[in-house]
Amino acid sequence: MATKSQDADVAFIEALAELLRSKELTELEVKREYGEGDSLNVRVSRQIAREAPVAYAAAPAPAPALIPAPAAEGEPAAAPIEDPAQLPGAVTSPMVGTIYMAPEPGASNFVEVGDHVTEGQTILIVEAMKTMNQIPAPRSGVVKRILVENGAPVEFGAPLMIIE
Repeated sequence: MATKSQDADVAFIEALAELLRSKELTELEVKREYGEGDSLNVRVSRQIAREAPVAYAAAPAPAPALIPAPAAEGEPAAAPIEDPAQLPGAVTSPMVGTIYMAPEPGASNFVEVGDHVTEGQTILIVEAMKTMNQIPAPRSGVVKRILVENGAPVEFGAPLMIIE
């Protein structure tokens, strides 16, 4: 009789494993009660190979390279600054996420080019894992350039704007 019960349990576990595969689940836990003090606890899990993430929004076009004014005769020529993150006053993203320039759809943006901001003032929001993270101005100054677009994805360390 124990063999029949054991065979039924094996068939039950195999059926759970097949259910896991067919429904593309990662884990399934079941408790089967046979009677008083007799039960079967089964937990079936699997690891799924992760595919490369899919980008759903187009990344903003790279900012054009800044070309310094021509040097006067006798002065060494300055090299162009290509990476906006290296500019003085660059504010970079503290996390990976999606940029929102306003507190809610239809509202006016937190800041615009030419606005004076104070240290700690919210300049934009980065949404990461369904959490809205307010990004404060790291220093007081004037917004010279905004390097991202509303709704665009952003990587850690990516330049967001220039405040001088």
